[in-house]
Amino acid sequence: MAAPLPGRCGFFVEKKKRFCKMIVARGKAFCGEHATLEEGGSRRIVCPLDPKHTVSEDKLDKHLKKCNSREKPKPVYYVENINSGSADETLRQVSLCELSRSQLESLVEKLKAGVKGMQDDVENGVLCHPVVQQELDNPKNGDSAHKHLKQQSSILGHLEAQGLLGRGRCFIEFGAGRGKLSHWIHEALKAPAHLTTQDDLQMLLVERCSTRFKVDGKHQDVGVQFERLQVDIQHLDLSRVQMLQLKKLPLVGVGKHLCGAATDLALRCLLETPGLREETEPPLKRPKTSQPGEPADPAGLLEPGPDSSPGPGPGPGPVLGLAVALCCHHRCEWRHYVGQQFFLQRGLGAEEFSAFCRMSSWATCGLRPTNQEPAPQNRTNQRGDEEEHEPAEETDAVNSFLSSSEREQLGRLCKHLIDGGRLHFLKTRGFDSKLSRYVDAQVTLENVLLTAVPSSPS
Repeated sequence: MAAPLPGRCGFFVEKKKRFCKMIVARGKAFCGEHATLEEGGSRRIVCPLDPKHTVSEDKLDKHLKKCNSREKPKPVYYVENINSGSADETLRQVSLCELSRSQLESLVEKLKAGVKGMQDDVENGVLCHPVVQQELDNPKNGDSAHKHLKQQSSILGHLEAQGLLGRGRCFIEFGAGRGKLSHWIHEALKAPAHLTTQDDLQMLLVERCSTRFKVDGKHQDVGVQFERLQVDIQHLDLSRVQMLQLKKLPLVGVGKHLCGAATDLALRCLLETPGLREETEPPLKRPKTSQPGEPADPAGLLEPGPDSSPGPGPGPGPVLGLAVALCCHHRCEWRHYVGQQFFLQRGLGAEEFSAFCRMSSWATCGLRPTNQEPAPQNRTNQRGDEEEHEPAEETDAVNSFLSSSEREQLGRLCKHLIDGGRLHFLKTRGFDSKLSRYVDAQVTLENVLLTAVPSSPS
């Protein structure tokens, strides 16, 4: 390229062997980043709040007041580390590469002893929901879109099977991303069978990152309220969210996928938030929906009763249940993990937990025999987007006594043990929970869904 494009910067980027493509102001030859090359141009310096961009030195004070990286006032629902669990124990992450063969063999024995007595109760439960079928049949959707639609359809099917899909409640989507799961829940509840009731519907989307192409802003239905919170689940106090305080609708937690420790943070957020469950004992009864053929509520909470009106106090309504697609067990952390008591009862602790988290990646990360080409992988993160999982660690010690299939099986045992702690936690909180393979492994290797509803009264 002999000259810059019209209206574009005249700075030649040596590394890219082309001119800068930034648009310039009228009468200028260089863009803001390269304005110092112009005669009389202001010197640009690195922004002290974010080194990823620069700013004119003479405009620094003005820039610091509006820079997107400046510290912003914390919202009222932000309570630092409220869902983090105990920080008493500082644990260095275990790297399998640092372990000898004897240490690895010892871990394998502890793993097998830890899962002894546990039933492999992950049932096959590939479901679907008719509201998603039209999009699944749309030929314009490619393989990636079909993969996510199948997962969303099955999650909706499980919500309906558990009696959780209905109006008169608030759905909280953790790790919402663009909000597609909330979108399909809303679409399902626009069906005539659900519109026979006049109950309100709330959709609360929780996502720590700024997200483009959000779909929740497109919904303007009467009686449906969408709200998005940009906050890490670790710091979210649901009892302080104003939308939940006003109508006190019962809560249903959902997620696709909740990566690693995010699942534990969401469980703590729903079931351990101060003022959330204490304000609703005995549990509030959710409104009865009038659609035909609705599955019976396993908790016996559908029929209204004398305690069905919202009680006093700042807290929101009771937790009716949850449906969360699990993934990335190698990103779990002992501090946040809700199954610590479960591990300790089996003679296991933080060090074993850390090692099992690393070993869990053997189940899904295409671990292969030495000198073999990598296998194609299908990986998803907590928001359902494509993401590279952390590579499974291979060491000489591992390769010398474990085959590829044995490592995959051990990885599955690690996931099963970690999820067993989550089931135990839910049971101690008064919930019946289960794990289901909600889609085929060809759709995603992370195909386990955790569902829970309050236990039936004795």
